[in-house]
Amino acid sequence: MKIFIGGAWPYANGSLHIGHIAALLPGDVIARYFRAKGEEVLYVSGSDCHGTPISIRARKENISPKEITDRYHNEFKYCFDKLGFSYDIYSRTDDEYHKKEVQDIITILYNNGLIYEKEVEQLFCEKCNQFLADRFVEGICPVCKNIARGDQCDICSTILDPLELVGRKCKICGSEPVVKKIKQLFFRLSKFEKELEIHLEQSRKNWRINAINNSERYLNEGLRDKAISRDLLWGIDIPIKGYEDKKVYVWIDAVLGYLTLSKKWALDNNESWGEFWNNKAISYYVHGKDNIPFHSIILPALLSGSGVNKLPDRIISSEYVTLEGKKISTSNNWAVWIPDVIEKYNIDSLRYFFIANGPEKRDTDFSWREFVNRNNGELLGVYGNLVNRTLVFVKKYYENTIPEGEIDPHIKVKIELLYEKVGEHIEKGDLKIAIDEIFDFIRSINKYFDEKTPWITINTDKNKCTNTIYTCLISIINIANLLHPFLPFSSSKVKSWLSCDIEPWEYKDLEIGTKIGDFDVLFERLDKEIIAKELSKLGDNY
Repeated sequence: MKIFIGGAWPYANGSLHIGHIAALLPGDVIARYFRAKGEEVLYVSGSDCHGTPISIRARKENISPKEITDRYHNEFKYCFDKLGFSYDIYSRTDDEYHKKEVQDIITILYNNGLIYEKEVEQLFCEKCNQFLADRFVEGICPVCKNIARGDQCDICSTILDPLELVGRKCKICGSEPVVKKIKQLFFRLSKFEKELEIHLEQSRKNWRINAINNSERYLNEGLRDKAISRDLLWGIDIPIKGYEDKKVYVWIDAVLGYLTLSKKWALDNNESWGEFWNNKAISYYVHGKDNIPFHSIILPALLSGSGVNKLPDRIISSEYVTLEGKKISTSNNWAVWIPDVIEKYNIDSLRYFFIANGPEKRDTDFSWREFVNRNNGELLGVYGNLVNRTLVFVKKYYENTIPEGEIDPHIKVKIELLYEKVGEHIEKGDLKIAIDEIFDFIRSINKYFDEKTPWITINTDKNKCTNTIYTCLISIINIANLLHPFLPFSSSKVKSWLSCDIEPWEYKDLEIGTKIGDFDVLFERLDKEIIAKELSKLGDNY
């Protein structure tokens, strides 16, 4: 089976924070799981290097947009590598291959009658002497009455036209823009309304509820055609006569990256991209709540209109992450920055917290106290404790060698069932349930160790003791295998200690007589003093 996984493309205009990783990490777990099952996986993503946010930052820093995108693209790559994201290809939207492919798709859409010219009213800043891109406009959202930018409200997720905002201001100079008429190119999104309604009905059991509700809302309101051209200096040139001085609107540029990057990967690796984009393959799209309509409405319409009929099968869309009970605000430094934490904390501790506390069905909160408590209580106190106490016992009483024992048949059945249950949860995107199932099993093996009292039976019933320890060792190697998609670094450690570098998603025995390698503590205890230290770095008003 072919599995395509598309991770959302972060804007290359600022560092990654915990909200980004909480939304994107499920893609890596799913990719690692399917590879372990023996499926062929194509996992892609990249940096979104066009759009107004980058132009805004470049203006503020008085440097070119390219310098901004280079800085953050390289930083993103480093962060994702450090976090263990197993992308098959990670690229950027200002890559020449991507640009040409996007232009080819726009040409196809235009030739298919799906792009047309229209005179529209657009906001013009007389002080800056330019038409304003949507993100250069700020005002009050007409739906929820909160401050919003001109393309989308981050609070209620409404896709907006800048003209709908109340109290509009130019984000460059702060003055009130005027309305002028201008010609732009529009994509006939409305033509795909019925097709997308049918697709939504067919996808209900495979999409997260927020994706279903959000998409229903847009479809019920009636889809409106969307402008694809913008008067910008930074972006992909429109390949249509008379519009060469305009750029492709970033929403079409970025979402088409999944397709263009698949083609680039195939070209670079002498593979077939089409096998991952036909109806025999399963496609996953992994992103945050604010990106839902771009993946559930806009991307399918663009694909269908350009002749690619592989619409999203599964949408894994996360809710938001708050920080210490408050909304993350990068401008106020109310954020936990990924480049900082990946240098200071165990990567699997971070991955565990983002998964076990993931915003799958509701907003979740990141607190430093909870992070420390879960590291010490669950990773160290439950998982690390089982591994350490078992290996120390083997070293002391069995010459650091896998003893000749028999596994408890009831526990073997539990392990085999666990592969099945955890796999089903991962495939549905229910990662919190999946990792909780594994940790429930770890707790049960700790309880089994306690109840079997091997420290006593080593002297009173050696055979019983050996079976207990062998059962614990078999449990540990299978736990490491089950946890590998979630916690790849600690899982690889355990596998190396037990000289068993397994990958397949199936029950595994250990070879009797195998020497256990040098081992150490799997997870370090975190000092509670770091809580106050980390809180002191947050915005001034904590």
